[in-house]
Amino acid sequence: MSQSTDLIQSAQRTIRLELDAIEDLLQRINGDFIRACELILGSKGRVVVVGMGKSGHIGNKIAATLASTGTTAFFVHPAEASHGDMGMITRDDVVLALSNSGSTAEIVTLLPLIKRLGITLISMTGNPESPLAKAAEVNLDARVAQEACPLNLAPTSSTTVSLVLGDALAIALLEARGFTAEDFAFSHPGGALGRRLLLKVENVMHTGASLPQVKRGTSLRDALLEMTQKGLGMTVVTEDDGRLAGIFTDGDLRRTLDRNIDVRETLIDHVMTANGKTARADMLAAEALKIMEDHKISSLVVIDEHQQPIGALNMHDLLRAGVM
Repeated sequence: MSQSTDLIQSAQRTIRLELDAIEDLLQRINGDFIRACELILGSKGRVVVVGMGKSGHIGNKIAATLASTGTTAFFVHPAEASHGDMGMITRDDVVLALSNSGSTAEIVTLLPLIKRLGITLISMTGNPESPLAKAAEVNLDARVAQEACPLNLAPTSSTTVSLVLGDALAIALLEARGFTAEDFAFSHPGGALGRRLLLKVENVMHTGASLPQVKRGTSLRDALLEMTQKGLGMTVVTEDDGRLAGIFTDGDLRRTLDRNIDVRETLIDHVMTANGKTARADMLAAEALKIMEDHKISSLVVIDEHQQPIGALNMHDLLRAGVM
């Protein structure tokens, strides 16, 4: 048997063992899980996650996931907690303590102080009979039959189960709070999702002197000059009272030239697209993008409540803004 085959079989064995561990976890999502959620939802403070070693790495990720999905949370290293960082935890907080054995010395050391302060304690352990599990108001059972490590020593299946259990907790809380995609975007303003969900049309549209516009009765030649000067590949056409009459784009120009129309003599009224698709300034830029994609157009006129054009945007504007 080649080394390559050995490596593949080893990887597959690891994945199967971790899948089995997660499958077993499904049966243990019960009243204890509900109670843990209720304790967090009823808390006036934060969720403080603690854990040592590999459990600490998983705890860090759980704290980050909670924080980004509507549950204020942060990670405290238990060894540092014994040397001053315990001051970061208040009586209103909930402590979520991770320890596969449930007897990690650095965490067990904190239990008397947690109890004395009356801080709510939720444990996530692989041993429901451990000191940590017994001290907690509720224990989330993260036990595994065996680690994926062939020596049954290195934390593998156990850390995967803890991670999955933390994700389950975060998402259950997210749904219970009615956390929305827009709420998520506020937690991720620098990411692509944040740009798609927070950016509005008014943030990217061209307004004022940058908005190409002509009135009905303007010659096609003059309308093309306006388009060239403003560089948006389109011009708005307005009625005498300022309301939107139509739009003329580069696409309309190509179709017009196919008809052998005299650019100098023809009026914009005869070749424009009447009215056309529009957007509102307070609309999300992502909504404007969907309108463009659905109707296979590259420009939108932005109108106010009186149907008067106040701006315009095109695909390039949305691309530059990172919306697409």
